Amino acid sequence: MSSLIKTFLTLTFLATGLLYLTASIAASNTPIKLSVLKFGTVNWTLETIKKNDLDKKHGFDLTIQHLASTQAGKIALQANAVDIIVSDWTWVARQRGLSSNYQFSPYSSSAGAIMVPESSAIRTIYDLTGKKLGIAGGALDKNWLLLRALGIENGINFDTDVEKVFGAPPLLNNLLERGELDALINFWHYSARLEAKGYRKITDTHDIISQLGTNKTIPILGYVFREQWGNDNADSLHSFFTASREATNLLCTSDAHWNAILPLTRSTDPTTQQLLRSSYCAGRIINFTEQDKQAIADIYSILAKTGGAKLVGSVKQLNPNIFWTINRD
Repeated sequence: MSSLIKTFLTLTFLATGLLYLTASIAASNTPIKLSVLKFGTVNWTLETIKKNDLDKKHGFDLTIQHLASTQAGKIALQANAVDIIVSDWTWVARQRGLSSNYQFSPYSSSAGAIMVPESSAIRTIYDLTGKKLGIAGGALDKNWLLLRALGIENGINFDTDVEKVFGAPPLLNNLLERGELDALINFWHYSARLEAKGYRKITDTHDIISQLGTNKTIPILGYVFREQWGNDNADSLHSFFTASREATNLLCTSDAHWNAILPLTRSTDPTTQQLLRSSYCAGRIINFTEQDKQAIADIYSILAKTGGAKLVGSVKQLNPNIFWTINRD
């Protein structure tokens, strides 16, 4: 056998072995299925993970299941149809009160805001009395409940002293732009779109939380999953969180990576895109400490009092076990 043929066979053998090795490594990756709103901003993070193979890099295989509503995601988690959803700590706390041991790991602190037209005479929340106020997220929305709590502390009952208009976020933005609302409480990315059009922010949820006595920028949303699943897949779950932070940092530091997900912002306006990016990046969770957990517990107590059983069920105090840590005893 000539040396050329031997070399060819050797290279073929090595290439075949490499293919088997690669396939074996891929097969060993832990599958993680995550359910998320089809047009939710968390898709910016998840798509960056997939576009850059960060799941493969960190040893798991991410499947993204797009759903039409947050409620559909919760149902999917309850039915064990998915491993992770994105939700808030109030829902997790209530579910644990119903013996559903879900865990929460913080994802973003980006928060809603109260927006008014630039020419509006409304300068503070106290100017809202007697005005027509749009409220996204419904009567149990945290932004609205915290505003109510602050009003109560200052002798104002916003529940009766404003004309409330509940609705979907894009519809409410449209109503404000048409002059059919005096002010609007909306989620952060819809507020950013209004800001790009010249609307003015009079306050946001973190400012309200500060006025209520909690001087911490707390997480608003997080990844939620079953406690047993988290325990059984702790290493892969930690890898997922690592990939999520890496993807977020790429979007905030690399124009190329940000430009790659621009279609997901559903905006072609550069000012809107920049404000969306700034607000998204401002919500990055750098650290999550015991003090942060206590701050959430303090705010939860306020929400429980304001929202009542419709919001928290019978769980009036936050169970600290809702927060996931790798090295729990």
